[in-house]
Amino acid sequence: MHRLLRQAALWLPPLLLMALIFALSAMAGDDVDRGILYFVSRKLAHFLEYALLLGLWWRALRTRFALRTAVGVAFAISVAYAVSDELHQLTVDGRTGTPRDVAIDTAGAAAAAALILRRRSRAPA
Repeated sequence: MHRLLRQAALWLPPLLLMALIFALSAMAGDDVDRGILYFVSRKLAHFLEYALLLGLWWRALRTRFALRTAVGVAFAISVAYAVSDELHQLTVDGRTGTPRDVAIDTAGAAAAAALILRRRSRAPA
């Protein structure tokens, strides 16, 4: 039973974050221009949520893979989800899926990957 709880603690967080991202993407958008601060805060949120997504996937995958493999798989999952999220937004009223948002999401995942690799590569064995 303890093993099952440990596994759930590793695998549920990234799946729950993905569900949250999906739910937020399913909300209808509006065409109101709220200014540059609103725009920047939304893009920063994209960056941070995909950095977090990569971190959560890495946390789950590191128990099964070597460092670089776990980070690479976490990066691939995060980028694939960013693409699928933008495609999903194309089907939602008032929303648009853009390559720019995929790039911002990918940058967030890449920043988290670089941070993990840098910190873990220097950590004593």
